[in-house]
Amino acid sequence: MPQGAVLGGVVAGALLVAFRDPNESGHYPSCPFLAMTGFYCPGCGMTRLVHALTHGDVGTAFGLNPLLFVLLPVFGYLYARWTVLGARGMPMRSVLFRPAAAYSFIGLLAAYGVLRNLPFAHALAP
Repeated sequence: MPQGAVLGGVVAGALLVAFRDPNESGHYPSCPFLAMTGFYCPGCGMTRLVHALTHGDVGTAFGLNPLLFVLLPVFGYLYARWTVLGARGMPMRSVLFRPAAAYSFIGLLAAYGVLRNLPFAHALAP
């Protein structure tokens, strides 16, 4: 089942980030978008968010990437739904995969990416 491979990859990645601190330089590559433009992308702070969560520091995790932090339960729900439906032999379907929802999500990411780089929204920057 591909669900097991996905879960294994997520757990392996979380364990790696838990034991290799992304706050120390040299462990992970930097964000290419940030390096090329000087602006934060919607994913900036994600690795440090995972590190903070694996160490139980929820407040720091939220401050590093609030959008991803809020979306984590949604991703967890989608994974659980995919697993249950897969075990029943049913295809994964969700209203969140419809074009309107997908385009809205892309728009949200774009707006978040712009907003977190504006001076008045510095709280959204990692």
